Order: sequence, then structure tokens, then C-alpha cells
Amino acid sequence: MPINIAIDGPSGAGKSTLAKRLAEKMKILYLDTGAMYRGIAYYVLEKGVDPADADGVKPLLPGIEMTISYDGKSGVQQIVINGENVTPYIREHRISFAASTVSKIPEVRLKLVELQRKIASERDCVLDGRDIGSYVLPDAGYKIYLDAKPEVRAERRFKELSEKGQLNGMSYEEVLADVNKRDYQDMHRDFAPLVVAEGAVVIDTSEMTAEQVVERIEEIVDCK
Repeated sequence: MPINIAIDGPSGAGKSTLAKRLAEKMKILYLDTGAMYRGIAYYVLEKGVDPADADGVKPLLPGIEMTISYDGKSGVQQIVINGENVTPYIREHRISFAASTVSKIPEVRLKLVELQRKIASERDCVLDGRDIGSYVLPDAGYKIYLDAKPEVRAERRFKELSEKGQLNGMSYEEVLADVNKRDYQDMHRDFAPLVVAEGAVVIDTSEMTAEQVVERIEEIVDCK
């Protein structure tokens, strides 16, 4: 039975960074589910469709063939859609909210959840997202919910975008407003909303370093 570690939490809680570090230390696969939704969002936007338009998005889904590969040198997960590696484009700021928006469409989630479950059933892995422990893998052996104050998460996001040169004139206040808006959207969507999964251990990362959080999760895994 593969070891599955489900890490959930709101935007900017540090899920992806910590999931990657944990997977590296445990020498198991890291599956970035958020990147998969970003890939769908990118594809939809490139087709000129509003991610909030379910009637416009659903007809596109049968034509999307997504595969997951891994760069042997960097270890970075690559999202390939219909033969095109879209990984370089999915971290743009415009994709963040679009991914949250398109993920509200049940058909989008069902398409990606099927692929995520298949991968998790075949090998040990760490998965992070909004509904991993509550919906994607409710029977995961380990469930973690990472959280942090909105102001802290916005500061992290602001710094990340600044370092990548992707702020496009946005102020910290605008990033904070975006974080709060995305939190509300993720927590209030009708299908598989962001919640603390049953049995999950909640960790507030506001005052913790990434290494401290990884060590805490390792303690949880080891003490089971």
C-alpha cells in the first residue's frame, strides 16, 4: 500500500514549498496538484474562454490530454497539455485566480482527481492542494492542514512575485485583497471546498521557518 501524505491549506500557506522539501527528504514523489489546475486555467485562457464560464469551459475538457513528467535534473514537475509543456507559463499572476476560478467547475475537478488518484495508487507520494485529504484522498495515511495569517501569506506572495518580476505594479494591499478573495472563493465553492479534513493535523506556519514545518510533519509521520 503506497504511503500518501495529503497537505491542504489556503493560498500562501507554504504548501508547495514544504511538500517539495518533505518529498525530497523522504525520497518519494511530490505531486503538485495545484499546478495541474493552473495548467487547465492556462489552456482555457489561451482559448479565449472565461474560467468562470462553465458552459464555455466544459466543451474544452475532452480535448485536453494532460500528462505529468519530471525533470530529472531539477526534479520540477512538468505539466504537458496536448504535447506542449506549459510549465513555464502557469506561475504568472493572472493564472493564480483563474486556477481557483476554474477549479470550481465540478467537471474540471473530476477530470484531474481521476489522474491524481491513479498516480497516488501506484507510488508513495506527497500531494498538496485544497481538497486532498477531504476529497481526493480521504483515506490518505497522513493528513496535514497548513495555515497562516492572511497578512503573512500576502507578504510571502508579494515577495515571491517581486523576486520573479511579476508584480506588474501591484501593491502589497492589492495582493492581500487577492489572497482574501481567493480564500473566500476556495472555502465557499459548492464542490469540494477548502476545509480541514477529518483527522488532519493543523499547523500554523505564520511564525515558523520552512525547515521547522518540515521537521514537524516528519514527527507526525514518524509517530504514527
